[in-house]
Amino acid sequence: MTSDEQAVHRRDFLRLLAVLGAGTAFAPGVAEAAPEKGGFPLVARGKAATLVVSSGDQPGVRRVAGDLRDDIERVTGIRPELVFDRPPESGPVVLIGTIGHSPLVDDLVAARKLDVAGIAGKWETSLSQVVDGRLVLTGSDQRGVIYGVYEVSRRIGVSPWYWWDDVPVPPADELFVSGARFSLGTPHVKYRGFFINDENPALGTWAPAHFGPGHAPGFPNGFTSAFYAKVFETLLRLKGNYLWPAVWGRAFAEDDPLNHATAKEYGVVMGTSHEAPMMRGIEEWNRHASPGHDPYGGTGEWSFRRNAEAVKAYWADGIRRMVREDFEGVVTLGMRGNGDVSLPDGDGIELMREILAAEREILARETGRDPATVPQVWTLYKEVLRYWEKGLRPPDDVIVVFTDDNWGNIRKHPDPALPRHPGGYGLYYHFDYVGGGRNYKWVDTNLLPNVWEQLHQAVAYGTDRLWVVNAGDMKGNELPLQFFLDYAWDPSAWPLERLSAWERGFAETNFGRGTAAAIAEVLHTYGRLQSRRKPELLNRRITPGTPIVYDDQATPFSLVNYRELDVVTEEWRQLSAKAEKISARLPETYRDAYYELVLYAVKASANLYALRRAEFTNLLYAAQGRASANALAAATEARFADDLALAEKFNTAIAGGKWRGFQTQPHIGYGDVARYGPNAPWQQPEKDNVALPDEIFPAVRRIAVPEPAELGVAIDGSEQWWPAAPGTPVLPEFSPFQSAPGQYVDVFNRGRTPFRCTVTADVPWVRTEPRGGRVDEQLRVAVSVDWARAPRGTTRVPLTVSGAGREVRVEAVVRNPELPASWRRGFIEAGGYVSMEAEHCTANVGTAGVSWRHIPDIGRTGGGMTPFPVTSASQAPGAGPRLEYRLTLFTPGTVTVWAYLSPRSNVLAGDGLRYAVSFDDADPQVVNITKATGADDMTMNRQWEWTTSDNVNLTSTRHVLGSPGPHVLKFWMVDPAVVVQKLVVDTGGLRPSYLGPPESVRLGR
Repeated sequence: MTSDEQAVHRRDFLRLLAVLGAGTAFAPGVAEAAPEKGGFPLVARGKAATLVVSSGDQPGVRRVAGDLRDDIERVTGIRPELVFDRPPESGPVVLIGTIGHSPLVDDLVAARKLDVAGIAGKWETSLSQVVDGRLVLTGSDQRGVIYGVYEVSRRIGVSPWYWWDDVPVPPADELFVSGARFSLGTPHVKYRGFFINDENPALGTWAPAHFGPGHAPGFPNGFTSAFYAKVFETLLRLKGNYLWPAVWGRAFAEDDPLNHATAKEYGVVMGTSHEAPMMRGIEEWNRHASPGHDPYGGTGEWSFRRNAEAVKAYWADGIRRMVREDFEGVVTLGMRGNGDVSLPDGDGIELMREILAAEREILARETGRDPATVPQVWTLYKEVLRYWEKGLRPPDDVIVVFTDDNWGNIRKHPDPALPRHPGGYGLYYHFDYVGGGRNYKWVDTNLLPNVWEQLHQAVAYGTDRLWVVNAGDMKGNELPLQFFLDYAWDPSAWPLERLSAWERGFAETNFGRGTAAAIAEVLHTYGRLQSRRKPELLNRRITPGTPIVYDDQATPFSLVNYRELDVVTEEWRQLSAKAEKISARLPETYRDAYYELVLYAVKASANLYALRRAEFTNLLYAAQGRASANALAAATEARFADDLALAEKFNTAIAGGKWRGFQTQPHIGYGDVARYGPNAPWQQPEKDNVALPDEIFPAVRRIAVPEPAELGVAIDGSEQWWPAAPGTPVLPEFSPFQSAPGQYVDVFNRGRTPFRCTVTADVPWVRTEPRGGRVDEQLRVAVSVDWARAPRGTTRVPLTVSGAGREVRVEAVVRNPELPASWRRGFIEAGGYVSMEAEHCTANVGTAGVSWRHIPDIGRTGGGMTPFPVTSASQAPGAGPRLEYRLTLFTPGTVTVWAYLSPRSNVLAGDGLRYAVSFDDADPQVVNITKATGADDMTMNRQWEWTTSDNVNLTSTRHVLGSPGPHVLKFWMVDPAVVVQKLVVDTGGLRPSYLGPPESVRLGR
């Protein structure tokens, strides 16, 4: 598309947008009327409108006018003139100003030319309208104006990520915007922002190198105001307003004396994290206190019980600085231990009550104000929730911030049965985490449907005063971060049905309309695949039991059952190939942004799965003595080299080397205790708090392969090999209703000399393909059944594998049951189980006001079902809404029903979340998920690490069925907030796997 064509397209699009948006005034994203003749000309016939702002307006407004000037120049190459106070006599003019702070705007209001009813006095509410031929961008306060200005930037084609992800700005010769009355509305959540955290090594390496070292003597890794200026701008372009600054060895106020002043200049509200009270980051204490000494004459201990006067003096300095520097802030109350741990003083309520009282007294004394007029939060993170549950309440004006469990599952909602806390409620959420069971901080691993479901719950339970999310390095979590802030602004704009529209919009904003649908599909699939398990955990298998066992040198995906690891690796390969094809279609100018926002994460994750498949197959084959093991060791090392090359491209080639040092996060070498100590099971590879270069862990094995040929046989469903293993190898059961991948026999060579083999069945209706051949290293033989010729009932068929002078007999169990017409409805048993995705219910039976709702792709293998409304009262077992699943079983007797559930915490006031299961007309069996799993997000025990790491609550019930044939499985709602993903009925043949078996064949829907 030429620049002229782009200009016409942009102009027509903006006209169309205004016409389609015509409707009710002040509704978010809605224009009041269509513009006249193309709207207001920002740039026309080579000339730009003059931007005018009052010199006495608030600093954020004066500054953002310059951003609009720069954005118009980015699009058109024409730089508008920015003037203060005196509009020119002629030509188009954009007036930018705050109601009550800008004479330019207030004069129009006084003259009754600009109606600000419904705008003035509200929180962060914008208004744009052409008045007397001039475009007025105003708002109820400075951020209302800022958001209105950045909305113009967004509409002319400037992505919020133009700087952080090098998103190009499509050029246009002319720009027109609607002059109709328009408001973004008032945000639903008052304070909305993110926490830059866990920033070493990636952001912590890159930022000081790019922007210059920190200014605090002896702390060159600090982040400066130049860095934070870029953060603040992006935060505001995303309609956020609140920031917790970086804390890993960094002190916001000390690293650059201009940091707070820069926040004030931009109009950003500053906060501090849950462990940093009274507007002072914990690193400020760590830098100046030592055992036996601190600057306040104390002992140096971060202890209110043993060093209270020094700690209070330290806090007073923080509030004094806030008053002196006159920046807008939300003050964190409470106290936690130094280093994100519980208090060393114990968890007594009286002590915490004393701490809160001391902090309030300091606020009153140092500000000279009623503390109720100073915004404050008390964040119930980790062990702090215990105080709330024991009945401790902060003063009425304090915002109480509930949290998730660090893995995207909200821990607790306000109890609707209790009086609402007057200060309101907030949410602290995670897109990044450092801690047990393992860090996740390399790439985005957030599933949008899951984020939506949890944020929807928060809104429904009235958690709307403050939202902050741990966004890690920020870069790398752009998509979930933007969604988080969009949803906080207006949840009603993004119901479940519009999630795909949001994804397309994100792609279109950054890459244009032509590829938006394809890119959105890639991003959606990426989120679905990635959410199954954090990539850092791909070398940990967790075995439930007493005790729970971790193996940090094993794959969680099965190597032999259902070809699970092969299947998931292939899904990633296909996604990577699709992403590569899109990259090839994109104009060259978009490829850096595409690599940063899409391609790197997709390719590197696909490559990591390929690495893990080669690595763990190598270890299995080496144990079996396969000659092919060594080639897999080489393949693993090749994929590791690819991983390094992808990061090197990010660091040195993308955007001319702008991101040098950023892509340095280890993600493969977790768990190597011998290399980096006892924290290795959860902590990133590091020594002395400095990240180590990545490595392959566990290490691959190379074996000595003897010269003579030697026959080895392995089969589907087993890690053993024959003839070394005892007994007869038995293939997984064959069924005409089988949905699992086909069975196979591996004939492999344990030597270097090739040999020929044959694989034959004793009956003609069992087929082997190929029936034999030359075996250099290995030959995979597919085994199948000609069902038209197979007899009814169960038949055991021998297969003979011959080669290198040896013979192995393999048994195929072929089950070909009768299936009367009346049984041909629903899911059909095969292989000793029935597997059903929860979304594929036969019936969804609701009750008055409550029903099960489908959430697409929230599960590890499909969608999920959850009761709606999410605030519904608990139901008596067997009386509430139910999901029904018709199925046919050939195996009567005792069966086990496994429920795969999202790993939700007990968000309600009771002792655990519950569901119930029954067959046919039997009484429901109630399962308390919290008690059944034993997961405790307060103590963060092994059971909790298991459920969050595996991203599933796996619970079971046992049932006795008296006869084969059709049955109806019923899954009953007892409590809200339960999300069921998958149900598996084990009749005796279920094999171990991470995701569960593939969904069963379904007949007669």
